[in-house]
Amino acid sequence: QVQLVESGGGLVQAGDSLRLSCAASGGTFSSYAMGWFRQAPGKERESVAAISEGGGSSYYADSVKGRFTISRDNAKNTVYLQMNNLKAEDTAVYYCAADPSLSRIRGQAKGKMGPRFWGQGTQVTVSS
Repeated sequence: QVQLVESGGGLVQAGDSLRLSCAASGGTFSSYAMGWFRQAPGKERESVAAISEGGGSSYYADSVKGRFTISRDNAKNTVYLQMNNLKAEDTAVYYCAADPSLSRIRGQAKGKMGPRFWGQGTQVTVSS
């Protein structure tokens, strides 16, 4: 069982930057693919970024490409989301997720099964 705790959210202005962190415990972190998701009020949760177990491969939603960067430090059991040039439409609760299957993190698994483990979320609010 993996426990995930996000931090780093807050209220910023459009154009600012934030870095989210997600600390993992209770499992072998380097065995898990990791992802960041977000859910805005009245909208479905969407994938933002994903990273493979070793960090060699990363994937992004079109809406954040070129602005967000996912990274991980397996020695610190932590995954990060660096968010630059934030926009009002980035306002959402951001969740990190873990799963041994990168396909599940990316939403490409059979039956659209999603990640097994989730954090509690951190609010990001971008004022325009």
